[in-house]
Amino acid sequence: MKIDIAKRALHAHKALQGKIEVVSKVKIAKPADLSVYYSPGVGAVSSYVAKFPEKSRAYTIRRNTVAVVSDGSAVLGLGNLGPIGALPVMEGKAMLFKSFANVDAFPIVLSTQNVDEIIDTVVRIAPTFGGINLEDIAAPRCFEIESRLRMLLDIPVFHDDQHGTAMVVLAGLINALKIAKKNIATARIVIAGAGAAGNAIAELLLLGGAHDIIMLDSRGILSKRRDDLSIPKQALLAKTNPRDISGGLDEALADADVFIGVSKGDTVTQTHISSMAKNSIVFALANPVPEIMPDKAKKAGAFVVATGRSDFPNQLNNVLGFPGIFRGALDHGVQDITNEMLVVAAKKLAKLIVSPRPDMIIPSPFDKRVVPAVASAIRGGVKKVWK
Repeated sequence: MKIDIAKRALHAHKALQGKIEVVSKVKIAKPADLSVYYSPGVGAVSSYVAKFPEKSRAYTIRRNTVAVVSDGSAVLGLGNLGPIGALPVMEGKAMLFKSFANVDAFPIVLSTQNVDEIIDTVVRIAPTFGGINLEDIAAPRCFEIESRLRMLLDIPVFHDDQHGTAMVVLAGLINALKIAKKNIATARIVIAGAGAAGNAIAELLLLGGAHDIIMLDSRGILSKRRDDLSIPKQALLAKTNPRDISGGLDEALADADVFIGVSKGDTVTQTHISSMAKNSIVFALANPVPEIMPDKAKKAGAFVVATGRSDFPNQLNNVLGFPGIFRGALDHGVQDITNEMLVVAAKKLAKLIVSPRPDMIIPSPFDKRVVPAVASAIRGGVKKVWK
């Protein structure tokens, strides 16, 4: 991060003392207002929704509220900063929910990193909300937390670091493959980073038609020769590496069509890029420092380059996903956001770029078409009928 940006951010945050606030929808100017919107009138509403809980979305904030929940164990690329360190990011997430999709989101940071305690806490606060956005929770705990909460709750539970990232990556890849004249079914795809984001990207690309994916963690390629793989990584290996490649980045990237990095900065060299197939696609998404800087990747022969940063072309950022995903879930009464929905959302997002080119494979988050396009894909997935 540039020093001037860091200084500006610190100054701006101190001046604001928080990026979000609660604003009343009604003006309380006279006793009659209090009677209707608070006591005694609110008693009738409380009695009604207590008797008919399914009506709470029509009479309370639940219809448009999302909890942004974090334990601070994996904040951006900064590591385990704890709940207070996570709070500015969760505030920012809530700000983006409101700014881009008019969703009222509340940052909730938890002073525990125990799986059972996190799940218990979220279940207990869930009646306030219409959806749960899990954020910056480290793998592998994030997998269990999301899975169990999805089973326990009748509102959508969505770990954006996994699935939001995956949807945006697939959208960008659709257009990148198009202009590179490559097919997702035959493309050799390498994903560096086998954590939350890498796992979800692999799952969504497979559902989107990919067949040849190689995954790497900090110790190299996930292969049958590895005896140190965790259970989640073993499950991932069962679906990937069809050519049974072993080794590291050198072996993985040789003649590869696509590189997707969700790992650490400065881990890919120009030699690696030069070894890839013609018209190679490089998504270097580590933040704030990409796996390889775009100019170096281009000089080494990459045809399409994308990062997670706003100061380079082709920013693949979750803000293209989560506002529309939750807008759609809340508007359409969706209680289970599925990968099938996300594939449709990725295709709709990609189609917004009518004539993609190497420096434009994805729309800007400020494109007013983005949220409606993504939201329109989030339909179905209802476990119980909301009225």
